[in-house]
Amino acid sequence: MLSLIHLFTDELPADPVMANIPRQVYNACYSYVQPKGMSDPKMVMYSDDLANDLQLSRDYCMSVDFTDILCGNSIAAGSHPYAMCYGGHQFGNWAGQLGDGRAINLGEVLLPEGGHQNLQLKGAGPTPYSRTADGFAVLRSSVREFLCSEAMYHLGVPTTRALSLALTGEEVLRDVMYDGNPAYEKGAVVCRVAPSFVRFGNFEIFASRQDHETLRKLTDFVITHYFPHLIKDPDKYLRLFNEVADSTCTMIVHWQRVGFVHGVMNTDNMSILGQTIDYGPYGWMDNYDPDWTPNTTDLPGKRYRFGNQPVIAQWNLLKLANALFPLINNEEGLKNIIHNFRNSYTEKYLAMMKQKLGLFENNNDQALIYDLEKMLSSQGLDMTIFSDSSLK
Repeated sequence: MLSLIHLFTDELPADPVMANIPRQVYNACYSYVQPKGMSDPKMVMYSDDLANDLQLSRDYCMSVDFTDILCGNSIAAGSHPYAMCYGGHQFGNWAGQLGDGRAINLGEVLLPEGGHQNLQLKGAGPTPYSRTADGFAVLRSSVREFLCSEAMYHLGVPTTRALSLALTGEEVLRDVMYDGNPAYEKGAVVCRVAPSFVRFGNFEIFASRQDHETLRKLTDFVITHYFPHLIKDPDKYLRLFNEVADSTCTMIVHWQRVGFVHGVMNTDNMSILGQTIDYGPYGWMDNYDPDWTPNTTDLPGKRYRFGNQPVIAQWNLLKLANALFPLINNEEGLKNIIHNFRNSYTEKYLAMMKQKLGLFENNNDQALIYDLEKMLSSQGLDMTIFSDSSLK
């Protein structure tokens, strides 16, 4: 049986307004919201591996109770469903309040070995952050998210995971070709799983509103539950930023290792834990092309192209540094961490490529790898064949 705890809602300030209508939410980390409930939920698939990690039996995962909870038709014991409030920079511009527009967090599962995993339903209905959207998801994109997050996990890439994929019985209107001809598609819900879904944008929204009290509460929560070794550190906020920068760097190197392009590296899609989050118009390169992006809305400038992902990660960290500055008040320390990101990335990327190529220590390795990348690009060689993705 699925039983949850509610650390996030217990320890952080809630939106006092209970109306589930699009609106601006102030001085709160989340809004309570109930999933809509679906007309005819049917389980399509679930992850055996992840279910085992969460101590969920096969019989339970095949039950109506499991399907109902993960479609939002019933509420698990201990669950206080909520949607998070956050902002973000989208395509280089401040977008203001964004929030969980079609994601509803159910709560946390305590793990036997310690720690916890948060369960989140994507496509279970509207929230106060849905703006003009309906809060639903379609089968087409839900299958992509389920398969990709699990594939990335097994490729050794830091990522959120997917527990289940279910049909809802609802028909959802979508303009799949963005040509003004919308059509109805099958609705679906994915249950996403991660230790935390807190993003860079969670901090940005409070800093932008000069709500430093809520900013501090959120940051202390993150440190307490995900970086407990920093609790007593007098420079805990600066140290937190340094660790976020390091884990983000590691994640980007893994993306480059397997030829993965996220497609939408907005700050609201950057996990505070350095995990790949929000699988939208993602893709893996076929022919090696540093300028390739799977995101058609990014084609004019290709901001989020494969070869630019390390640069964007550093830019996003700059925005996080700006958000955390009221707590840190150490401009030089933050500048050093951001400046060192590129050096750290270069070192980690070089180590990864040397492992991929089976190279030993050699002073000419960096030049050799640079020449190799030029050849891969000029010849359009197949990234998947060249890249041994099993290397972790």
